[in-house]
Amino acid sequence: MNAYLKEIADICQIKKNLTYHLARHTFATLSLSKGVPIETVSKMLGHNKIQTTQIYARITNKKLEADMLALSSQLNKFSESLNIN
Repeated sequence: MNAYLKEIADICQIKKNLTYHLARHTFATLSLSKGVPIETVSKMLGHNKIQTTQIYARITNKKLEADMLALSSQLNKFSESLNIN
């Protein structure tokens, strides 16, 4: 698998050393940052425990910001429906 990743990196002119571990970590991190639940990612990675998946689950600032904006939007809708200013 690592040999194939190195070949792909060469073809795509990627200077980073691509490995199976890096690809797995990237997949998990991107999935989580795009909103895939950690339970789903855990299952896709074949983990028996969520704690194992949490190693991959660095919450990015971008994801945190998006979640907080979504919460703010929902709270604004709620307060508007109650006529709270």
